[in-house]
Amino acid sequence: MELGIMKKLSKDFYQSIDVLLVAKELLGKILVTRFGGMETTGKIVEVEAYTGVADRASHSFGGRRTRRNEVMYAEGGTAYVYFCYGIHHLFNVVTNVKEVPQAVLVRALEPLSGIKHMLARTGKIKPDNSITKGPGNLSKAMGLHTSHSGLSLQSRELFIAEDRFSSLANEMISSPRIGVDYAGEDAMLPYRFYLKDNAYVSGKKYQSF
Repeated sequence: MELGIMKKLSKDFYQSIDVLLVAKELLGKILVTRFGGMETTGKIVEVEAYTGVADRASHSFGGRRTRRNEVMYAEGGTAYVYFCYGIHHLFNVVTNVKEVPQAVLVRALEPLSGIKHMLARTGKIKPDNSITKGPGNLSKAMGLHTSHSGLSLQSRELFIAEDRFSSLANEMISSPRIGVDYAGEDAMLPYRFYLKDNAYVSGKKYQSF
């Protein structure tokens, strides 16, 4: 698919104080990776917001700072990629200003270009919706790794671009986040957002709140 010249989202976009708004507005935007001479792109179709020190589901809950999550305290517009279950590399977008540790997990993409590279990275013969369905799968397909944690989303290698898509209210659904049962009442917060009827969305589908 020919995308033409892609306009990167500005730093101001990421540095909004409202991480829920950033999460919603990321739907429909284009994630771009350019690693090893291979460009891959995909439309963001599912995300989860993590609101920081008061959010029991967040890595930064209670002001926690570790070698792994220190990137969450960087300025908005920084990549946070962490290793999960000893298997998956999960890609997050750091938001807000420096020292306010909020982030958006990108959970699913609809592939647009570079699909042959995605297939090579994932070992698949033919593309299907599992190639970028779920945060572990999309990171593998896009070549994302913990070594990219801390990379600016204004870089040439990794950025998110504008698209003509508009996430109208009737096209977006919100639900509780996935896999955060340990977070008590915060596990039920409707901080997961996804595009209605998109085949690449992972997890359970809900009616709109």
